[in-house]
Amino acid sequence: MSKHFETQAIRSQTERSQFSEHSTPLYLTSSFVFNDAEDMRSSFAEEKERNLYSRFTNPNTTEFVDKVVTMEGAESGYAFATGMSAIFTTFATLLNAGDHVVSCRSVFGSTHSMFTKFLPKWNIETSYFKVDEVDLVENLIQENTKILYIETPTNPAVDILDLELIGKIAKKHNLLFIVDNCFATPYIQQPIKFGADLVIHSATKLMDGQGRVLGGVTVGKKELMREIYLFARNTGPAMSPFNAWVLSKSLETLAIRVEKHSENALKVAQFLEENENVELVKYPFLKSHPQYKVAKKQMKLGGNIVAFEIKGGIEAGRTFLNNIKMCSLSANLGDTRTIVTHPSSTTHGRLSEEDRLEVGITDGLVRVSVGLENVEDIIEDIQQALNAK
Repeated sequence: MSKHFETQAIRSQTERSQFSEHSTPLYLTSSFVFNDAEDMRSSFAEEKERNLYSRFTNPNTTEFVDKVVTMEGAESGYAFATGMSAIFTTFATLLNAGDHVVSCRSVFGSTHSMFTKFLPKWNIETSYFKVDEVDLVENLIQENTKILYIETPTNPAVDILDLELIGKIAKKHNLLFIVDNCFATPYIQQPIKFGADLVIHSATKLMDGQGRVLGGVTVGKKELMREIYLFARNTGPAMSPFNAWVLSKSLETLAIRVEKHSENALKVAQFLEENENVELVKYPFLKSHPQYKVAKKQMKLGGNIVAFEIKGGIEAGRTFLNNIKMCSLSANLGDTRTIVTHPSSTTHGRLSEEDRLEVGITDGLVRVSVGLENVEDIIEDIQQALNAK
């Protein structure tokens, strides 16, 4: 098998039926049959590798996971119903009451809620560091710290954390290093190369790429994934075979889509830098980005997310959204369609101003998930909305 990313994504078909189909079929079944009592016994005893029940494994989920494992350079993986079920199950598996997590403060809102509202119910605490406070990480590590967690690029402010540096800190202190790689995808960066033990994705985003299905996946070291698999097998957050089939087909075009997404996003970011109604633009491959050198070191491309601050705060942000014509107003990202979100008045509207500013969400911040439309049309729509009064 070729080592090239695109070929692996397309040619890693693991299942064919007796009909020798060219494209992997759907295996819409809840369970699987056995030849006799001994076949059933030995299968459940895991003396042979086979499908038992689709909550455990299914040919479609296996193919999807195997592709992501190959793309990330991992050893094993498991597919979940959503990205958040992947995150929660990973942490619930690996943490015990009394354990401690060190995490970057800039994490997805639901991940933040998990750390602050739900894990504390089981006496699991989290200490945060800001994106510009990596030098303070070691000061946060305690005797009971078990996991060092980050996402990069961050959501929604598109900050970059140094995977190599943080990976070395985790190794020095014998911590599990877990990375949310959703914004980058394995085509842009592979955190395992920088010391990550586990990598998590919301497959709902760029992996699907067309806003059709929900999904999540965790990949990494075999011994850790074995624990996660057993936990998931008993608690039931498995991905559906249909969603896995869709996502596996989507991965075949991931490289070419991300290339175009990134090309469009850079042009949008460059346009915004020159616009008189914009205060600040954040895009990893703009030289003005605070972590530009780190981004260039660990990322192949800049990705499809652009964050910018409109002059005039929340009201200017609302006016901008009200005048968008072609682009979509949605909380999703990674779609073929360009999506515009104003976090302060929508997704993060219930947070205090102090909490928003901690993660780089100013009143005028807008997040654009740049799609695959003609970039001139994207820019034209953004420009007319910025000019609206």
